[in-house]
Amino acid sequence: MITKLEHMALSVSDLRQSIKFYTEVLGLELVRELDCGPETSLGTVVGLPGCRAKIAHLMCGETMLELFEYTDPRGEPVPGERRQADHGFIHIGFQSNDVRGDYQRLVQQGVQFFSEPIEFRPAVWIVYFRGPDGEVGELRETPGGKTSS
Repeated sequence: MITKLEHMALSVSDLRQSIKFYTEVLGLELVRELDCGPETSLGTVVGLPGCRAKIAHLMCGETMLELFEYTDPRGEPVPGERRQADHGFIHIGFQSNDVRGDYQRLVQQGVQFFSEPIEFRPAVWIVYFRGPDGEVGELRETPGGKTSS
């Protein structure tokens, strides 16, 4: 069962600059940084085999903002003529108390997934899927339903 909207993710061109902005300017709290290369399961989860990314998790209350700087492949800049109505989030994260069960339930309803659920870190299960307009969603199960695990 999906229990809440857990986090939002943003692809950035310079992780250090973005961390500085979101922590020093907006007041979010940096709780962890990860460096994910081809030896991790990141590429499988996001559908970019062999990718490399630097990741930062920032908290605002109970909600996490996840920043990704993809170093391979490099992302493209957002077009200058982009409007608020245009599509563009990397993914929307949903907390689940049973990712594998939700995965099975959603597969039966025709939801397209990038992979089967993966234990990304000890006791942290994730799986990415596509929504109706091709947007990407993530189901995430953590010990006790907390984002800080």
